[in-house]
Amino acid sequence: MSPKSLLKLLLETLGSLKLSVILLAFSVLLVFFGTLDQVRIGIREAQDIYFESFFAVWRYPEMWAGGNFLKFIPVPLPGGYLIGPLLLVNLVTGHLRYWRPRWSIIGISFIHLGIIMLLVGQLATNLFQTEDYMWLDEGGKANYVESFTLDELYVSKIGEDGALGVYSLPFKSLKADSTVDNLPFPFELTLHHVFDNAQIAQGGESQGRQKFGVNQGLGQSLNLGVREIGSFHSDEQRDIRTAVVEVSAGGESLGTWIVSNVFESRFPEQEFVVDGQKYAVGMRYKRTYLPYTLTLLEFNHDRYPGTNIPSNFSSRVLVENEESGESKEVMIFMNNPLRYEGMTFYQASFAKQDTASMFQVVHNPSWLIPYIACILVSIGLVYQFSVVGHRMLRRVK
Repeated sequence: MSPKSLLKLLLETLGSLKLSVILLAFSVLLVFFGTLDQVRIGIREAQDIYFESFFAVWRYPEMWAGGNFLKFIPVPLPGGYLIGPLLLVNLVTGHLRYWRPRWSIIGISFIHLGIIMLLVGQLATNLFQTEDYMWLDEGGKANYVESFTLDELYVSKIGEDGALGVYSLPFKSLKADSTVDNLPFPFELTLHHVFDNAQIAQGGESQGRQKFGVNQGLGQSLNLGVREIGSFHSDEQRDIRTAVVEVSAGGESLGTWIVSNVFESRFPEQEFVVDGQKYAVGMRYKRTYLPYTLTLLEFNHDRYPGTNIPSNFSSRVLVENEESGESKEVMIFMNNPLRYEGMTFYQASFAKQDTASMFQVVHNPSWLIPYIACILVSIGLVYQFSVVGHRMLRRVK
């Protein structure tokens, strides 16, 4: 077969309607099996496994009827990152193969362009969108957001008025029996153990838990023991990321600590001193610092009269930007987020007898693409139906 014939066959295959039907059928199957697994492993992990991957494998749940036998039979599926690009190529190739420049079908071009933008926009959202949160008490302020899913090991240099410098490492990059020796501080860290999810309890080495030679900080003072457990696979309960860390300076050990993301909101920082300077080490939810500060001035939880049914949540916040000198008050409530410096702050939750407010903070550089795509599809549909309607009216007359 000549290269020209091979290219023609490839274009015919990529732009064929049969491929469109096959890809759409696989899309339905992917959504079906992904939804089934969502109950077992949670929304976030189901999204990672099925929709943010090139291939996925579904297995029959063991707790279902016949699960002891059927659980060993895998069901392979193409993932979202494979189906999406193939649909995009199929649509573009098919359009270029069959499109002819005529005013009567220009609406179809708008429709196809809009669908292409939707596919590209969804891919861009998956790759670049971040979702974090920010908790504020009334009167409190913050200049950072925290991740829903990511954690980090951090070391901070503490001055008399607070932290002077912070160095952090993503939890995913941590490896057991490794040394972090490129710190901008006069000491090094040795990671003896790293746990994706752990059970931590008092009582030291009991019920399968171990102390791992911990002799400093909370692990020593509370006599804590640790053992590794499986992931919770839950959207309601977060995995307890934990590590056993030894600090060394000048070839001598300063002690070994247990650090965990479960400590951050419950206990003071675990501190130590090197050359008269105070430092702290810990594990926390990944922070992203902002070039501005939000202060919660007032939170309101409105209810329908005579009931405890919420009718509205609202937060009055002060936004202060030292770089631009801007300072303004903004009201954030349901369906009315704050959009500022590329970030969108949604009213998400509350706590502490209506004195604390949580904002879901979304950064999505491609947020305009779906709106533009929907406008293009709408224009195409209106135009195409108008042309068809005009033809039918002419035939009737």
